Amino acid sequence: MFEQKKKNQIRIMTIISVSMVICLILSAVVGAALGDRALTSGSKGSEVKELQQKLTQLGYQLGTVDGVYGKKTEDAVKRFQKNRGLKVDGVAGEKTIKELKRLTGESQTAEGKKVGYKGNDLKLLARCVYSEGRGEPFEGQVAIAAVVMNRIKSSSFPNTVAGVIYQPQAFSAVDDGQINLEPDETATKAAREALDGTDPTHGAIYYFNPDKTKNKFIWSRPQIMKLGKHIFTR
Repeated sequence: MFEQKKKNQIRIMTIISVSMVICLILSAVVGAALGDRALTSGSKGSEVKELQQKLTQLGYQLGTVDGVYGKKTEDAVKRFQKNRGLKVDGVAGEKTIKELKRLTGESQTAEGKKVGYKGNDLKLLARCVYSEGRGEPFEGQVAIAAVVMNRIKSSSFPNTVAGVIYQPQAFSAVDDGQINLEPDETATKAAREALDGTDPTHGAIYYFNPDKTKNKFIWSRPQIMKLGKHIFTR
């Protein structure tokens, strides 16, 4: 009888110990931060959710942000890796996460002034690119985004992405409401390139379609180049 009671106590203690270990493991997974471990298909937890949020901020569509590393999340990671010149394996390892964090950090003007988070900037900039330049070659779309970034650097314009885009009469897409159209991945990629510093216009702060405007001011600006249907000027 005594032996049986002792065995039962040992069994209960074993169950309690195992349960505590499982709880600690689950707690660690749920409370983990992005970068604590490599994430791959089947991973779950708060860091997967953070990964999904950052990918979504950068325009990589993956469905529901649910903290589960499924096929759509893996495919989004692969697209991100391909676009950033990383090893395309669908695993969110150290290099992938580091690059993802870099691109979703705070953006700055040339003087170092913080002007908001890149994820938020990207969404609006991509909408501007899509509404103003869908159908244009990729370089032409990057150029449109670069104009916005160049204006931020200029003392003649507002110093945020939103301020530049929503400046009165600055962009026809804002005036006619097309700015609210959902951008595609090409426009998002073009916006991302400009946020990262790519500028095919070499400093342009204006652009226009010569077939659609006779505005004397815009025609008087020093022209730099023509990309697609747009002429880019200083």
